[in-house]
Amino acid sequence: MAPTGELPPELAHLLDAPDAPSEERAWKEFLETHSRLILHTLHRLGGDHDTVMDRYAYVIEQLRRDRHHRLRTYTPSQRSKFTTWLVVVVHRLGLDHHRRRYGSPNTSVNGHHDTRAARKRLVDLLAEQVDVESLAEMNGQAPDSGIRSDDLHRALTTALERLNTRDRLLLRLRFELDLPARKVADLMGYPTPFHVYRRCTRLCGTLRNELARSGIEDEEP
Repeated sequence: MAPTGELPPELAHLLDAPDAPSEERAWKEFLETHSRLILHTLHRLGGDHDTVMDRYAYVIEQLRRDRHHRLRTYTPSQRSKFTTWLVVVVHRLGLDHHRRRYGSPNTSVNGHHDTRAARKRLVDLLAEQVDVESLAEMNGQAPDSGIRSDDLHRALTTALERLNTRDRLLLRLRFELDLPARKVADLMGYPTPFHVYRRCTRLCGTLRNELARSGIEDEEP
């Protein structure tokens, strides 16, 4: 990588941070500088507010992963600005988030995207409802012809029971009672609504993984 003197100041401070507290302060500075650009890029991919915020939480987590590994790959260039490079990275991560949620297109023998549509129904139900009783009312439509709604009901019930009490309460307040993230943050002591979005995203990922291990989610093509 090029010397950090050639990097934008907020990025140089982040990558050169000598200790954890300094890195945390530099990370906040980086987000204050670029969050608006990141959100704007993710809004262009479509979806409602909650979808965009889930996408944002995923992107931020990926940018921070392994001590900002992705950001460390940036090489200063006279041909393009750091912000241009960042938009490309964020756009790709946003698409990756969509693929992780809904899977890649998988055409059935009848020429329809049955697998993708089934996975989308499951993930939407999981991410937007997290309501065990509603899963039993899917009119028999299951993600795979070999999995019935009662199997889905049982698998998700088991996955929810493995969460701690605080996490189950968070999911109930946010999804079952449909409280705004800001209200949930106030009730449960989270610093900001973003922390609520981030925790919900991680919990939904945990639940999806539990369902996958139970054979509920379709395999990737």
